[in-house]
Amino acid sequence: MTKAELIAKIAEKAKLTKAQAESALAVFECAVTTELVNDGKITLPGFGTFSSVSKEARIGRNPKTGQPLEIAARRVGKFTAGKNLKDLDTCKTTCKY
Repeated sequence: MTKAELIAKIAEKAKLTKAQAESALAVFECAVTTELVNDGKITLPGFGTFSSVSKEARIGRNPKTGQPLEIAARRVGKFTAGKNLKDLDTCKTTCKY
């Protein structure tokens, strides 16, 4: 599913215009990103948890040349699936939309 298809689905199911659905999705993306940048965590019970994880610097290899190269330390976003996503058969029967 593309972002445009997701916006269309949100608009249809929530009875919003596509512009309103696009705005709602943009606000959601911004809220999640802002919270993770500030080392926060967002938990949506049954769906999953967004969090940030620090990765240490390490030595990797250039796949083309095989030469070692240093990969800098960084923080990345992480999503951990909740109960409903771990068992998709259950999710199909509990989704009200």
